[in-house]
Amino acid sequence: MSPTVLSLLTFLAVSLGLMGVYSILSDLFLRDRKRVNSRVDDEFRRKQRDRAERSNLFRNLHQLASEYQATEDTHQSIAQRFEAMVEQSGLETTPKRVLVISAVMGGMFGLVAGLLRGGLIVVAVAALLGGVLPILFVRQKKIARMEKLRSQLPDAFDLMARVVRAGQTMSQALLAVADEFTPPIAAEFTYCYEQQNLGLPPEAAYGDLARRNDLIEIKLFVLALLVQQQTGGNLAELLDKLSGVLRERFRIRGVVQTLTAEGRMQAIVLIGLPPVIFLLMMAVNPPYALQLFQYPKLIALTLIGEGLGTLWIRKIVNFEY
Repeated sequence: MSPTVLSLLTFLAVSLGLMGVYSILSDLFLRDRKRVNSRVDDEFRRKQRDRAERSNLFRNLHQLASEYQATEDTHQSIAQRFEAMVEQSGLETTPKRVLVISAVMGGMFGLVAGLLRGGLIVVAVAALLGGVLPILFVRQKKIARMEKLRSQLPDAFDLMARVVRAGQTMSQALLAVADEFTPPIAAEFTYCYEQQNLGLPPEAAYGDLARRNDLIEIKLFVLALLVQQQTGGNLAELLDKLSGVLRERFRIRGVVQTLTAEGRMQAIVLIGLPPVIFLLMMAVNPPYALQLFQYPKLIALTLIGEGLGTLWIRKIVNFEY
């Protein structure tokens, strides 16, 4: 084994060892503190209240309305979409921190690739891969959070309809959902409730709820509430019908996912086959597998082809319904 690979493995072993020691110490000495903080946050909604107080919605509402209208009239920029993705992921981080982590990981991957193989193309591809991984992680967390939120909406609307039938207000219905459900819907509805509790008009709070989550189901809910406030009507019946519509959409989504399951499985196999074969070759015959790094252009073309194939298959098996 070459000294460079031995040094790299030693560095990884020491890093993983330090992470394991920190995890053990954190579990032993900070477990009770985390439990107490979590209980305080659950009971008094401290995080949601602080977040609502820092919300930019408490600026001049006329300025906010003009900015919102301008956003609706034009497409969002890449920076705005990236900020929305980080916010919707539910992670306690900021877009700037995600970019810093991406830059650090890109530099580390590029450095390791430069030590193993000094080709410029290999270093660039490794740095690009390392920089993309944190963004992909945030995107995956956002998708998982939105899916869980979408699955909680029908039951939440049923609960809100029962609360409204009992003679309570819409704000108390939001609070009931925040008390009875788990995150992410509990956190989002608590935030919306705290915004109104701090004096923000309900229309602005509901609009911000739709902006933060960017789900068609949330937008339908907000639109129904705004129309009901202007024209009147049976709010409990409206919530019941909205819950039924969402359940029907879930049924259709299940049918679509069943019909496209074969295509998605083929995509996973075709995309994952080259790296899996390479790892098996590395385990069986490392000198033979490392010969691949003598052709950096081939590696770059392979990655480009993998990316194009992924986008193509994704376009086939994913569509709006």
